[in-house]
Order: sequence, then C-alpha cells, then structure tokens
Amino acid sequence: MARTQKPSGRAAPKTHRGTATGRYMSAEQTGRYTRPIPKDTRRSPKWFGPLVIGLLLFGAFLLVGNYLSFLPGAVSPWYLVAGFISIVVGFGLATKLR
Repeated sequence: MARTQKPSGRAAPKTHRGTATGRYMSAEQTGRYTRPIPKDTRRSPKWFGPLVIGLLLFGAFLLVGNYLSFLPGAVSPWYLVAGFISIVVGFGLATKLR
C-alpha cells in the first residue's frame, strides 16, 4: 500500500520578505517605523509654562477666595466652578508641556 502525503495545513505558501521572516522582521523592513521628532520641534513656546502656572494659581485663588468669602458678590458656587475649571485646564495643558 502506498502512503499519501498529508497536506501541511497551510492555506497559502510561505513567503519571505527580505532576509528575515515572521515576527523577527525589523520595523524598517515592514515599513512600520516612524522616525522620532527632532528635539528642536518638541519645545513648547516660552509663554506656555507661565500660562500653566497662572491657570493653576488662579484656580486655587478662586477656591480659597470663595471659601474665605473675600471675593466680590459674596460666596457663590460659580466661583467654585470657575476655579475647578481653571485647575483642570491647567493640568490638561501641563500634560502637553515639553
């Protein structure tokens, strides 16, 4: 009785790109490599840091001023809202600071 060969289980023939195969291919060979951004374009403008500090301090001033009731118009929940929004925007911008 003659033996028949089993199929290899692969639907498509194995192909090679360059010299490496499979998951051991470098990023340059697969075309998925992105060059790093040059250091001179990563810098934030000079006014960005003081803006972040200013927003954080202004928000803290509004919260403390409302608590101690020395802001005009007496105690108001809108001072709290403006203070928290200012602090959140300051933290959001601080994450973008380079």
